[in-house]
Amino acid sequence: MTANISMMIEEFDREQRNSPQLREMAEEVRGAAAQIGKIVLGLKTFSRADEERRIALDLLPLLDLASELMLSQVRDRVRLVKRYGESPWVEADEARLGQVFINLLMNAAQALPPDRSETSEIQIATTTDASGRAVVEIRDNGSGISVSAMPRIFDPFFTTKAVGVGVGTGLGLSIGHSIVTGMGGEISAESVAGSGTTFRVVLPGVAAKASVRAAAPPSPHVSVRATILVVDDEASVGLVLARVLRDHDVTVVSSAKKAIQLLDAGRRFDIIFSDLMMPEMSGMDLHDELAQRFPDAARCMVFMSGGAFTPSARAFLDRVSNRRMDKPFDPSSVRSLVQRQIELSRAS
Repeated sequence: MTANISMMIEEFDREQRNSPQLREMAEEVRGAAAQIGKIVLGLKTFSRADEERRIALDLLPLLDLASELMLSQVRDRVRLVKRYGESPWVEADEARLGQVFINLLMNAAQALPPDRSETSEIQIATTTDASGRAVVEIRDNGSGISVSAMPRIFDPFFTTKAVGVGVGTGLGLSIGHSIVTGMGGEISAESVAGSGTTFRVVLPGVAAKASVRAAAPPSPHVSVRATILVVDDEASVGLVLARVLRDHDVTVVSSAKKAIQLLDAGRRFDIIFSDLMMPEMSGMDLHDELAQRFPDAARCMVFMSGGAFTPSARAFLDRVSNRRMDKPFDPSSVRSLVQRQIELSRAS
């Protein structure tokens, strides 16, 4: 959807059609689709229930996802302010740390009186402390926590919610405390009754690592025409990629077995886009098969994924150095990735 909408807007601009209303409608749809995509990405990220898996994380995208999920429920009555300062990466489990931030944000939203929507505000601030640790502060200007309750807020089953407000179990802050301290960090709170509350999460910093998801810088034009193979069991994905990459020679197949048949017949490709999870033969199986028979083809594979990973898929992505492209994708990032892949292959 998002790729097709972007292509429509590009066509409006390319043909210079005098249809401002249609273009505005397409822009609105693209914005709405992007919003849905953020929420779904957050749900997939934070609902993971497998074993803990710590990786080097940039906190800012994680906070953006958590705040997007919070705002999807209270956008009409809460103003969100982000004050992101310099902050180191941390080593953490993305899903579990994200759950901590969501819980703190939802607690902040629930502390705001519903009849004060004009002034209700939540702030998210990031900084680095004197020891080089990452600091995240989530503040609200709500009712605050009483002095008598403050010493118990991290106790299991303790809650400050009034009767009839939500269905809290009193476990959210207790679990969050265990998660943060288990990662070598600290979580604390300051509050003034009637003036709001600030929760502070502090985590040890680590050296930043290049993200495998990062898109290459935009390329202004296509300088080299490439031969590209798209392998995806969803016909719509292949169709939209063929449209996006129409300046290249694109072949689309619906299964890994058909891709192997093309290579057996002597076809060669500069780039192979392959869905990671497919029936019968997955993209992982295809890579391993090509690594044995067509090593150059295996090296030029780019994996596409909607983000639903099995433990074996995560282990596979950790094992290989191939690029990964997350769905949904936009045309400019796909074209930039193709151009970058071509430049790297020609330089090697």
